[in-house]
Amino acid sequence: MIVVVDYGVGNLGSIVNMFKKVGVKAAASSDQEVIAQAKKLILPGIGAFDAGMQKLNERGFVPLLTQLVMEKKVPVLGLCLGLQLMTKGSAEGQLAGLGWFDAETVRFKFDGDQSNLKVPHMGWNTIEVRNPHPLLANLDVETRFYFVHPFYVQCHDASSVLAETDYGGPFHSVVGKDNIVGAQFHPEKSHKFGMNLLKNFAEL
Repeated sequence: MIVVVDYGVGNLGSIVNMFKKVGVKAAASSDQEVIAQAKKLILPGIGAFDAGMQKLNERGFVPLLTQLVMEKKVPVLGLCLGLQLMTKGSAEGQLAGLGWFDAETVRFKFDGDQSNLKVPHMGWNTIEVRNPHPLLANLDVETRFYFVHPFYVQCHDASSVLAETDYGGPFHSVVGKDNIVGAQFHPEKSHKFGMNLLKNFAEL
């Protein structure tokens, strides 16, 4: 079963419902024993970086998740803040991230001709695949996803960049290595396009 990690941050019900729509069994849980038995994990998240890391630490999830993901190689998908928490840290706060990606979380900054672009980046946008991956299989030319974020992940390893999105220039919107993948957008808010991506993750 796919377990959506419930650490007090994120739109868990919508994610579980999207999996149900594609015929995949999923559940949200804050029980460490349930999480430990998961075949795949979803790390969701909405809000500030330090608040998210603090909640993971308070619940004792960091060592458990690190063991499952880094040692047991359980597939995991980070969504929005969940992806950002997988980096080494964020310009938004002081706490260390999970460090699963050689990456940092940085804020959009625009000046000159782009100074009229609003932060956060909000609304529908497309992705451009940079490194083919099963997570992004069978996405048609009309595929678009719903974004809401003032910060984004900046990978130091180009091979981890699966897709980019343009907002005042390209930023890394889908990243992945080995059993770890993450998306800066919200598939649970992205209708049929999000359903396709979650179905791909379930089939990895």
